[in-house]
Amino acid sequence: MVSGVDLDVDALLRLRHLAARMRDSRKPPRSMMPGDIVHRRRGRGLEVHDIRLWSEGDDIRHLDHNATARTGIPHTRTYFDERERTVLLVADFRPSMLFGTRRAFRSVAAAETLALLGWRAVARGGRVGLAAAHAGGMNYARRGRGERTMVALTGTLAEAHRDALAGTASDDPPLDEVLETAGMLPGTGSTIIVATALDTPGARFEAVALALSQRHDLIFCLIEDEFERAPVPGIYPFTTARGGGGWLRVDAGSKHAALEARSAMLRRLGAQVVRVPALHTPEGNLPVLDLIDG
Repeated sequence: MVSGVDLDVDALLRLRHLAARMRDSRKPPRSMMPGDIVHRRRGRGLEVHDIRLWSEGDDIRHLDHNATARTGIPHTRTYFDERERTVLLVADFRPSMLFGTRRAFRSVAAAETLALLGWRAVARGGRVGLAAAHAGGMNYARRGRGERTMVALTGTLAEAHRDALAGTASDDPPLDEVLETAGMLPGTGSTIIVATALDTPGARFEAVALALSQRHDLIFCLIEDEFERAPVPGIYPFTTARGGGGWLRVDAGSKHAALEARSAMLRRLGAQVVRVPALHTPEGNLPVLDLIDG
């Protein structure tokens, strides 16, 4: 196993301890009084938890007419509060992500980021699933709750990364096709977290991302290699997977401006954006990932 190139499954499993240190960035209710409370969670739950005597302050819409008619005393239904959210993790392991100049490939940093956020989601009682895209297709992990789900998801994540490294294709499938497929997996109102460098977005990317942000909480974790974040000006030789090559001129600040424009475009489409340096370890990126409201 090559550090920074191959995924360390044991390290991904240990991230559950790091996830326990993440703060809860979700906004609290605006009022503690009973009644209509404005909060970010959707729905009050559909599954009946109990039927009990009605008391002052209960919502009259929840009256149980059968129990009331049978006893002659008003009864009301209580419901399970559906506080868990469905979180779909989307990993970009396309050929352009199999690149890195410091510490780790961008694909490895993407896997670490998603694993950490997945552990946080299951710790909150949420349901977590995975779609990992590479040049040969997509690998999926079914949605579920609890640590067993994350253990299985981590295995699928590592398997997809191995498939990506073993692939021979050099061209990226368009990211818009990946997002369109992933968007059909969770129900409306879910959280979709995409870890990508946004290379080869595709002609329909903006339309697809906008449609997803209108039905889900769409979050992009933009994985950035250190050469992108702070390039040293100069002229660099390069080669391609197909045997071609040439020289690349890099001017001071040219990459930084492109990264800012990329982030601004995603925010304009209604997505939340965090920029994740591949140079940093998951612990080093914890302050950035704490900003994610999902």
